[in-house]
Amino acid sequence: MTQAEQLLWERLRNRQLSGLKFRRQHSLGPFITDFYCAETRLVVEIDGDIHDLQKEQDEQRTRQFEEFGYRVIQFRNKEVEANTGLVLKKILEACQLPSPRMGRRSGDESSQGRGQ
Repeated sequence: MTQAEQLLWERLRNRQLSGLKFRRQHSLGPFITDFYCAETRLVVEIDGDIHDLQKEQDEQRTRQFEEFGYRVIQFRNKEVEANTGLVLKKILEACQLPSPRMGRRSGDESSQGRGQ
C-alpha cells in the first residue's frame, strides 16, 4: 500500500466510518480495488502519478465497474495526504447515495421497464 492508502485505511478499517465495513485490496471480477464497501457497492480508488499515463485504461475499468452496479470514487494520493478529513466526508456522502443498479447507466430511465 502507498502512504496515502495506509493513511486512509487507518480511518476506514474496523467500521470507523459511520459503521460501514470496508475491505482493502478486494477482488471484484478481474480487478483488485483499493477499498470496497459491499453494503453500499462503493469502490474507492487512490491514484498516484502512474495513473496519469493510463487514463484510458482507468476510465474503461470504471465503466466496467459501473456496468455491474458499482459506484466508483477516486482520489489522488496527494489529496488523501493533504486533507484526509475531506476525503472521508466525500466517501461517506457517496455511501449515502442510492446504490447503483446493475446494467444501468445513470439517467437511463428507459431500462426501468415502467412502460411509459
